[in-house]
Amino acid sequence: MAEKPVADLTFEEAMQALESVVSQLEKGDVALEASITLYERGAALKKHCADKLKDAEEKVELIRAAEGRAVGTTPLEGM
Repeated sequence: MAEKPVADLTFEEAMQALESVVSQLEKGDVALEASITLYERGAALKKHCADKLKDAEEKVELIRAAEGRAVGTTPLEGM
């Protein structure tokens, strides 16, 4: 079965896929070309997750602003 395109993944699916990529790369038993492909997918997954989190933070800020509450978020470490 072909992998789902990164852009079509939910945040949770992307995180799970990223964990799988990291696990495979950490084992070190993947051929060089496959490792490069995995690394590229991992980078795309990381960006996708970061973008999804940023979108969610922006939505929360809009909701808080609409309620007259303080806005602003603290960036998530490691993303």
